[in-house]
Amino acid sequence: QLQLVESGGGLVQPGGSLRLSCAASGSLDYYRIGWFRQAPGKEREGVSCISRNGGSTKAADSVKGRFTISRDNAKNTVYLQMNSLKPEDTAVYYCAADFTFGQAMCVMTPDSYDYWGQGTQVTVSS
Repeated sequence: QLQLVESGGGLVQPGGSLRLSCAASGSLDYYRIGWFRQAPGKEREGVSCISRNGGSTKAADSVKGRFTISRDNAKNTVYLQMNSLKPEDTAVYYCAADFTFGQAMCVMTPDSYDYWGQGTQVTVSS
């Protein structure tokens, strides 16, 4: 059973940056990875995702140009660099893993993912 642990969340002022990390208990070589977030009273939404080899990524329109997803399979870790943060980015951020043998593009549908971390809180406020 793959375990995922997110870290790097915290309180940041608008316009600031944070880098979230998602560390896995085992190899991520066969997993597409997604970052999701959930704000109070809202549904969980896809933020960004990355294919197995990192060759393709997707990002929600709301974060394009501000957030960058990357992965280091040698370290079993995926990152989400978040710049120019806005108050509306405030949420609990989760990483999730989707097992696949192929190199298909990732998806940002929560139901497609098999394993989830416990989440890390990101609060953007002055």
